[in-house]
Amino acid sequence: MEESARELDTGSEAGGDDALVGNVSKLTVTPPGYTGAPRKGHLIFDACFESGNLGRVDYISEFEFDLFIRPDTCNPRFRVWFNFTVEHVRETQRVIFNMVNFSKTKSLYRDGMAPVVKSTSRPKWQRLPAKNVYYYRCPDHRRNYVMSFAFCFDREDDVYQFAYCYPYTYSRLQHYLSSLEQRNLDYLKREQLGLSVLCWPK
Repeated sequence: MEESARELDTGSEAGGDDALVGNVSKLTVTPPGYTGAPRKGHLIFDACFESGNLGRVDYISEFEFDLFIRPDTCNPRFRVWFNFTVEHVRETQRVIFNMVNFSKTKSLYRDGMAPVVKSTSRPKWQRLPAKNVYYYRCPDHRRNYVMSFAFCFDREDDVYQFAYCYPYTYSRLQHYLSSLEQRNLDYLKREQLGLSVLCWPK
């Protein structure tokens, strides 16, 4: 089910993190006051998939969007990871994405690291050019640290995916561990040590 950014009550930024209880799901972001059908270039954001994280998107201008990271489970102070898709783009459309609520004061983004991106026609992860990535303390966002990056979409039919770094999902880990077990190695034994918060039985 698609959402529209103009239908969401995002609340104040100060309380925004508390309101981020779920990932955006096929969220169409249109200019304030726009009432027509979404046009090409009205971006659709989604993070409802394994390892996805994006709790809110604010439209700033045709070329700029503020993105909010959902906090870690049971600890709203930690906000680092993001992973989301963008579609319904226009060819040659240029955008700036601002990840506006990072919790870390120090980051490898300050030393040349860059987010990764892939698309349906180019499924291999690639790093964005470091020259297009900026990590800074922003007075417009309660002096939170902000990571901004510029990107140009080049294929209208592609779905683009952006992530903090190369994702390694729980399912991929389980698949790898199962493949090791099937080899019946003498020196390998697999045991359950515990359950994460989200896996405790009800």
